[in-house]
Amino acid sequence: METFATWGISLGSIVLVLIRPKGWPEAVWAVAGACLLVVCGLISPTGAMKGVAAGTDVYLFLVGMMVISELARRQGVFDWVAVHAVRAARGSRQRLFALVYGVGIVVTVLLSNDATAVVLTPAVLAAVQAAEADPLPYLLVCAFIANAASFVLPISNPANLVVFGNDMPPLVKWLAMFGLASAVSIVATFLILRTMAAPYLQGPVKAEIAEKPLSAGGRMTLGGIGFLALGQLSASAMNWDLGVVAFGVGWVVAFSVALRDRTTWKDMATGISWSVLPMVAGLFVIVEALNGVGALRDASEVLNHLQRSRRPEEAAIVSAFGIAAISNLVNNLPSGLISAAALKTAHIGGTLRAAVLVGVDLGPNLSVTGSLATILWLVAIRREGLNVTFWDFLKWGVWVMPPVLLLAIVALFVGDTLPMR
Repeated sequence: METFATWGISLGSIVLVLIRPKGWPEAVWAVAGACLLVVCGLISPTGAMKGVAAGTDVYLFLVGMMVISELARRQGVFDWVAVHAVRAARGSRQRLFALVYGVGIVVTVLLSNDATAVVLTPAVLAAVQAAEADPLPYLLVCAFIANAASFVLPISNPANLVVFGNDMPPLVKWLAMFGLASAVSIVATFLILRTMAAPYLQGPVKAEIAEKPLSAGGRMTLGGIGFLALGQLSASAMNWDLGVVAFGVGWVVAFSVALRDRTTWKDMATGISWSVLPMVAGLFVIVEALNGVGALRDASEVLNHLQRSRRPEEAAIVSAFGIAAISNLVNNLPSGLISAAALKTAHIGGTLRAAVLVGVDLGPNLSVTGSLATILWLVAIRREGLNVTFWDFLKWGVWVMPPVLLLAIVALFVGDTLPMR
């Protein structure tokens, strides 16, 4: 009964986060679910606090990214990027689509998929609005590439650091393990999206818009984004927590800009979607409660069974699609944490662990509930008065995720046979 109640409350909270009854923020439902678990005695207050504390690095990372994003918005960086993107597209919707996808790859690889959701999405929206194009396919590009390119480097998705933990392979070995699968994921996702978006990409778009010079604060912010990318790469190489780096860089840039613009603090206090933090904290409490009723034990047993009873290729495909399905039910933040602990408990490594990570990273491209990055993307576009419903996203995701995930897992095994491994 306790197990049933815990899963029921947990899944119910995720559903409410998705549908947002009465338009209330996602955080209300995530926190309500976590509190209900405590009130019903399904997790102790101490256990709930342990769950909240487990997300410290994630909170720091999100704060840093949101600070940088708000500074970029207020200081005109997004408008500046929009001007150059529209000019580079030279009146072609297809070229603008490819350009957005390419920039999304770079941002995801060097800054993480959450940065693509928080920082790139508003810039893309500004660009397509300036070009007078339908924003839907370009915004969807931001969401899909944020997951499709999220295992190129360890820093491309915080889930990578969670799944591998202290067993993180050196960068050269990581690239040998995931390089081909990442390339397949990126190319296949683009080809499918480009085919589906064809009806939206007919005819020209506005090619010339007035250029807006970048302010001193804007230049500082743009430089801060570049410095953040270097900091993230360095932190990954030295196995430091990414959250501390993002948090530190974000606030250093904020203080620098505030010296010139005294309205900076007020803008950030009112402009940043701070409710994202309690939402994430609620999800961490839910993970802790699920582990308390055997989610970790069950996951470990399943992985052990697959490893013993199936061929490696079959075990990898079943594991990847299984964790992808779970991620779309409860979000890949909880599923990634449970998967990481299960892999460690079951002493599983090699290609099977790699397949689980690809499932955690790429599987969320099925629905808007799949990953934290996609939820942040949804928050970003809602802030601008737009929305993509669960069904709108699913109509694209059902064609994108399954074939790309299968191809990426096949690529893992092909890459495993290459001499560089």
